[in-house]
Amino acid sequence: MGVTCFTQEFTTSVAPSRMFKALILDSHNLIPKLVPQGIKSIEFVEGDGGVGSIKQTNFPEGGHFKHLKHRIDALDKANLVCKYTLIEGDVIFDRLEKGDVELKEEEIKQGKDKAMGLYKVVEEYLVANPDMYA
Repeated sequence: MGVTCFTQEFTTSVAPSRMFKALILDSHNLIPKLVPQGIKSIEFVEGDGGVGSIKQTNFPEGGHFKHLKHRIDALDKANLVCKYTLIEGDVIFDRLEKGDVELKEEEIKQGKDKAMGLYKVVEEYLVANPDMYA
């Protein structure tokens, strides 16, 4: 199994610290409320959100995917950095188990576009609620 790394940056009018708190530190509470049609729940199955914790994202029934799990590898709140590894989930692992699979550029782009859509939803929420995560 190979390793693929992604980095994504975007510009926002919201303070980076607020975006970090909403998207990283409190995503398990906020994201399911903002996009319940896309994410049923997010919960820690190991740990409390620090390094080594495992976070499981559950998708609504009837969707293409059931769940995925991320392990938090590094968390630097002062510098707003979080590094994580996708360790389980039918999002990609079903394909990987069937053989030598290479992610196509279009699949990577689609994933980044979905992430950008989520960032925009959070940004809009924070603009409309300036006291949240301040």
